[in-house]
Amino acid sequence: MKQSRYSPGARLHRQTSGAVRFSRTFTMVFAGHPARAAVSAFVLVISVFTALLALPWASADRHPMSLVDAAVTATSAVTVTGLTSQDPEFYSFAGQVVILAAIQTGGLGIVTLGAWLTLVVSRRLSLRTRLLSTESLGVSKLGEVPALLLTVFVVTLSIEALLTLVMLPVFVESLGIGEGIFHAVFYSVSAFSNAGFVLDTTSLTHPLIMTTINVGVFAGALGFPVVYMLYRMVFHKARMNLHTRLTLEMTAILLFGGAVVLAIFEWNNPATLGPMGTVDKLHNAIFASGMTRSGGFNTYEVTAQTDQTLLVTNVLMFIGGGSGSTAGGIKVTTLAVLLLAIVTEIRGDEHIRVHRRELPVSIIRVAVAVLMAGAVVVLTAVVLLTWVTGADLETTLFEVLSAFGTVGLSTGLTASAPDAGKWILIAVMFIGRVGTITFATGLTIRQQKTLYRFPTERPIIG
Repeated sequence: MKQSRYSPGARLHRQTSGAVRFSRTFTMVFAGHPARAAVSAFVLVISVFTALLALPWASADRHPMSLVDAAVTATSAVTVTGLTSQDPEFYSFAGQVVILAAIQTGGLGIVTLGAWLTLVVSRRLSLRTRLLSTESLGVSKLGEVPALLLTVFVVTLSIEALLTLVMLPVFVESLGIGEGIFHAVFYSVSAFSNAGFVLDTTSLTHPLIMTTINVGVFAGALGFPVVYMLYRMVFHKARMNLHTRLTLEMTAILLFGGAVVLAIFEWNNPATLGPMGTVDKLHNAIFASGMTRSGGFNTYEVTAQTDQTLLVTNVLMFIGGGSGSTAGGIKVTTLAVLLLAIVTEIRGDEHIRVHRRELPVSIIRVAVAVLMAGAVVVLTAVVLLTWVTGADLETTLFEVLSAFGTVGLSTGLTASAPDAGKWILIAVMFIGRVGTITFATGLTIRQQKTLYRFPTERPIIG
């Protein structure tokens, strides 16, 4: 018997067909190697937000900004960096909403968002989509992807909502209900996404706002795999894995170690911590240390810091945050693996062991590759940027490291650089967000399997 087009069976068939068509369309868009798909997704989304920000209504005076300035802002928002060539007051409310949408999109991740939509519509993930998600989020098992994606969305929206509620009374009291709500939402998204975007230059002076933003940045920089592991530990009594342990340990060491060093060199600096009381000095030192590895918020001019603090800041920006997080840089687990390899060689041990686990030799190669690739990107960008801007090495190095680590702290070079310099910083922000290994793999056409081996010979090292 022929089914009516309005029967439940027909409606179910149409819904199923729609889900299949959506899944096939998503697969076609992200066809190819997962790394190449991730690169393509970010390029596409950055292009869309660039076009939106280049429109006249995105600026407060209704005069459209240049294409390169729009590209700087869009890339900075999607890569959750925070470097801009315009003051916060330049953008209209509509422009600020576009930036907020770009930050949230970049924070959640283009790949994660697409995979989640496929999961919601089709109720399952294809193998290609799961591979794409593992590449983006650092998940080792395909079976963990759906649960991780659900955790990403729930945890992200929950933490951002909590941060908004904490900051809401302060903003409403000073700005009114409507503007106060928007400021609270904007800063919560910017903090947890580690974007560093601000709507004005005076909001961070309030102690409650500073503390809330610092907590949001810390949580966002841990990485979604770590958040997922912590969720499983709390609700499913799972045991902490090695990645989570190393990430938490290195994050704590860098946060408090950086705060101690910063406090030592800035304690009596009249342009930074000098005029503050003891409690405020400690608070600002911890805040500044946390911001150097991805957050990008600042309560004083970074150029006013001592040379020693600037050097430490450069190192922390290059390291970045946790793997699978919104932070850039080489990541804290890369640093942990390299340090463990050094300690192992000093001790003369044959295998790298930590927390009753043994690290495979292949992970050392990956860590060295990430470190060297990051160094090559930074070195190349510094050489090119000093050439086109004429700025000194210290200023240029700081700006490039801030872009590569998707930090957002600036010496002002991004705003004053010529168009060629801005395009260089755009490229560095993009590479820092997508990741040097993912970016390089995305440009590789195919991988060839080695079918033969050469004799082994050891060159002299050191």
